[in-house]
Amino acid sequence: MEIHLILGYLGAVIIGLVLGLIGGGGSILTLPVLVYIFGVEPVIATAYSLFIVGVAAVAGTLKNMSQKLVDFKTALIFALPAFIAVYLTRRYLVPALPDPLLNIGDWSLSKDVGIMVFFAIIMVLASISMIRDRREEPETDQDLEPQYNYPLIVLEGFVVGVLTGIVGAGGGFLIIPALVLLAKLPMKKAVATSLLIIAIKSLIGFVGDLQVLDIDWTFLLIFAALSVGGIFVGVWLNQIVPGKKLKKGFGWFVLVMGVFIVLRELL
Repeated sequence: MEIHLILGYLGAVIIGLVLGLIGGGGSILTLPVLVYIFGVEPVIATAYSLFIVGVAAVAGTLKNMSQKLVDFKTALIFALPAFIAVYLTRRYLVPALPDPLLNIGDWSLSKDVGIMVFFAIIMVLASISMIRDRREEPETDQDLEPQYNYPLIVLEGFVVGVLTGIVGAGGGFLIIPALVLLAKLPMKKAVATSLLIIAIKSLIGFVGDLQVLDIDWTFLLIFAALSVGGIFVGVWLNQIVPGKKLKKGFGWFVLVMGVFIVLRELL
């Protein structure tokens, strides 16, 4: 097997590993791995990313459910507007985007480059969220009843759904702070509940793609299976590794990747 394929499939495992450890961020790696290592076109890669992240997150959710860490009521409140937004975005908005997206004199911005640059901007925002030192809820609050700021939760759910639909990322870097700050969930419950939301939202978005794209199921299922293996390891490590330090280190990595993609695509 060629070295770039080995790196690509190793990336699949790492995607699941990161998802299991910090409840988000793994999807940030999926699009670059698919586009730059496997040569998948960006629009199709965003669809593949939704399926890969969705399947891996389902596996992580099942593991977390066995430990009673998933808050289903909070997931439902947040996820309903996100589900609607991601399906509509994948089914109607993404296919309707013009190609090129923008023309200025002799310079034009293609649809593929535009998606990658927009994704890189999301990566930079995600990295800032991960690098910033957020105060975690004490673990002794695990059994307290969550408090809900319904309008803000619904609004953020819709925004996350649209972003997920455009770039194929699960949006965990937006979901987890929302669950902690708006629903007052403890960090570990927020991570576990985030995986459930990511799982269903991503797979619903992928359903919108089945009607408009040709899918290479053999490649997609192999990649997803490796990510599932990674997420089981990640969920296990989450119990013994201090996730806060890991999240900050991963945030710096994502920041560098985001800047690299912008420079590569535009220059």
